[in-house]
Amino acid sequence: MARAVLAGAARVARWADATLSPGPGPRPRRDRDGSASDSGPAAKGGSGGKDGSGGKGTLSDAIAQQAATSLSLTPDQVRADWDIARLAGLIEVHGDTARPGWRLRAWNRDDSAVLRGWVAFFDAWSIAHPGPDGREPSTVAEVVSAMPQVLSFLQLSAGPVPVPQLLDLLEQRVTELRTERCEIPYGPQPEPAELTEPVEPAESAEEKAESPAEDTALAPLLDWALHALAAVGALTCADGHATLTPLGSWAVWVKLEQICVAAQSPAGNIEQGAEDMLRGCAQLRPNAARAEYRAWLAARPVGSAVTELLAAARGEDALSRGLAFEALRVVGAPAEPEIRAVADETPLRPYALLWLAEHDGHDPEDAHLVLTREEATWLWVDTAAAVADHGEAPLLVRHLESAVQPTVPALLDEVRAVGHPRTVQVLVALAAAHPDPALAKAVRRAAFQVHRGG
Repeated sequence: MARAVLAGAARVARWADATLSPGPGPRPRRDRDGSASDSGPAAKGGSGGKDGSGGKGTLSDAIAQQAATSLSLTPDQVRADWDIARLAGLIEVHGDTARPGWRLRAWNRDDSAVLRGWVAFFDAWSIAHPGPDGREPSTVAEVVSAMPQVLSFLQLSAGPVPVPQLLDLLEQRVTELRTERCEIPYGPQPEPAELTEPVEPAESAEEKAESPAEDTALAPLLDWALHALAAVGALTCADGHATLTPLGSWAVWVKLEQICVAAQSPAGNIEQGAEDMLRGCAQLRPNAARAEYRAWLAARPVGSAVTELLAAARGEDALSRGLAFEALRVVGAPAEPEIRAVADETPLRPYALLWLAEHDGHDPEDAHLVLTREEATWLWVDTAAAVADHGEAPLLVRHLESAVQPTVPALLDEVRAVGHPRTVQVLVALAAAHPDPALAKAVRRAAFQVHRGG
């Protein structure tokens, strides 16, 4: 069903990817399923750049007409599908360039990518179908804020619900939102000033008070919200009743699950930044740490969470670097574009390559085979630095067994050549921890040579 809702958007996004990729050079390599396998631009300038387009990811008149002719659509249909593609993450806009998103590349092979795209579209229902003109923006915002409760009620009802019943619920929720915003000053209040002149009798309570529906005209706004949600495939409206579609019911369940996961942060790190959260997870067992990652991620937009985790991975703490990529494994496919983008950064490269190998289906135990000898050595030193900073001496000694080199002298030669900034500290710590005096002496000698630039 999600594919059906987004089919038009995917069609326009694929046309843009195939037709508007810039330059006379090679076309983007494509996967077997026909999806683009790189993140090359879908429209350089044509989606908001130098050829007279509208900017910010909008299509120019010429390109909209070109797409309409190619796809047997009207320009308005092309623009509508293009906007949906942007909201669903099938198209990503970067400055004046639009390019295919990971969801478009994974469209044919990954049902979860399609569902995630639809959920993004569902979340943006009030953007895809803006509120009616002439309505107070604050009131429209209140209705948008109240609709999750309306949708939850529809899910609990598990069937058609009369619109007047939904209107009553909406009025109650809007009243609650207004009450929550009411600020009542604390402490003693000044006495009211005495009246020195007579005043006209006040209006009766009946004349003064109006129902929320009369005061805010919520009925037309509920009608707008229901039809907008119907347009994105979340519900149906017929015969004065609204009913959640299976897709809409699933989306509400997912949102409730996210709220529950976020509320069950076992170690209480949900409000911390990525770096502090990772430090808080350092002493947790793997399953408990993953639960903490899930709770932390559920409370944030995926894009900003990935950005935070990668920023933490770039820090000096090697343990945080490793834990950041463990958290990114919990994120899954949505993190792929950003991780591919950092794979050329030397400190992050081994971690990124392992993450991508596992994401592409490699057995985690064999994923290390994608690393070159140099990359594996860099990762060994980085992991040793994490152990030296946060672990115990016996663990650092056991870490020797994980090296790809068959002998300690070979390991020392390659460790000295790899140029990791923590090499000296790691070798000194290993020499201090190792029980074999001869081996410890060789390691100390290697540390001294690296320190002297040898």
